[in-house]
Amino acid sequence: MRGQRPDGGVLPAPSTILRLLGTFALIASFVLVGAAPARAGENVFVEVTPNSVQAGDKVRIRASCDNSNNRQAQVESDAFGRVTVRPDNGFLTGSATVPENKEPGDYPVNLRCPNGNNASTTLTVLNMAQPSKGPATGGGGTAMGRGTGTLLLVGGLAAVGAAVALGMAGSRRRGAGS
Repeated sequence: MRGQRPDGGVLPAPSTILRLLGTFALIASFVLVGAAPARAGENVFVEVTPNSVQAGDKVRIRASCDNSNNRQAQVESDAFGRVTVRPDNGFLTGSATVPENKEPGDYPVNLRCPNGNNASTTLTVLNMAQPSKGPATGGGGTAMGRGTGTLLLVGGLAAVGAAVALGMAGSRRRGAGS
């Protein structure tokens, strides 16, 4: 029979399903209406890439001044001085070079927006000594032109030739003895 369960009970009526859907819609509307609107200043940031850099290298700057990304802003740091970031695809972008003689350490990077918002991050400047030559790993005998490398090549070819000649000589003797 239609509408009855095998155990004799009745299947829920369409009104029960409608009540559940109505409850779901009511809860969803509370969630959507109760969501807090985005406040000014939540999208204000400054990023420096890479955030750790060798003295003398270039960094890329990406920033946002919330709803004022269509106007230039200033980014300043003791690591590289003052840079103007310009609008680029919805963000403010620019670049700067850290001077080679900059002392290693952590330097604050500050964004000043034309709408009065500010943001900051940290740039770490490294000053690692660069190796002046490769490591001392041996004599480098094969790197000096015609030396032991050529001798080894000729010796290897002679050994292969001798093995082929002995193999051919051995196969002839077996063929003659049969």
